[in-house]
Amino acid sequence: MKPDDPAYQGQREYTPFFLKVYDPVILGFMTRVVWRCPTPLLVERYRRHIRPRHLDVGPGTGYFLERAGLAAGSPVTILDPNEHVLDHASRRLQRLDITAVEADVLKPLPVDGTFDSAALHGVIHCLPGPLSRKAAAVANVAAVLAPTGVLFGASLLGASGPHTWLARQILGANNRRGTFDNLDDTLDGLGEMLGASFEQVELETIGSMAVFAATNPRTQPPIQ
Repeated sequence: MKPDDPAYQGQREYTPFFLKVYDPVILGFMTRVVWRCPTPLLVERYRRHIRPRHLDVGPGTGYFLERAGLAAGSPVTILDPNEHVLDHASRRLQRLDITAVEADVLKPLPVDGTFDSAALHGVIHCLPGPLSRKAAAVANVAAVLAPTGVLFGASLLGASGPHTWLARQILGANNRRGTFDNLDDTLDGLGEMLGASFEQVELETIGSMAVFAATNPRTQPPIQ
């Protein structure tokens, strides 16, 4: 991804070094202590919603896919604009049949076929706002799901979310740095965005995070 792309800032910090420390720092401390959304709970949601033909947008280190309960050799497509993320996750997930696609979820997805499930986990709050712009990501994923497919994931809420003092300081700092662009992301706004592309939406707040599952994608062309 080119540095002048609007989505560049949200993925620029995923360097090889950061990916090595991501699990203990982000999943072990930040998610549990700062955002108050325990990582085991997120793993359980992966295991509940994932299906055999799966698309993972923004796979991170591959931590959740490794624990998702998929059988060896299961076909999984991982999609990210950052080659370091794709390389790291592919190495970790060698027991699965991984297809790595370097692409931006805000643009129509260059993938083959349809998927039974897809994850947008920890991605939406990193995309350039406002939510009306981020809606392209949801619509583009919906466009490659089967008629009964499910999209699931989690995203940090913006300034209106139920944050602790510490969470609010870190949220603001990440938005100033450009790592996040989510100060205006609300629970209702996320629900409306998901509902525009899916017939059924489940959405709840856990700590500072909105956790969601959306099923039965609406028939519509992807947003460009």
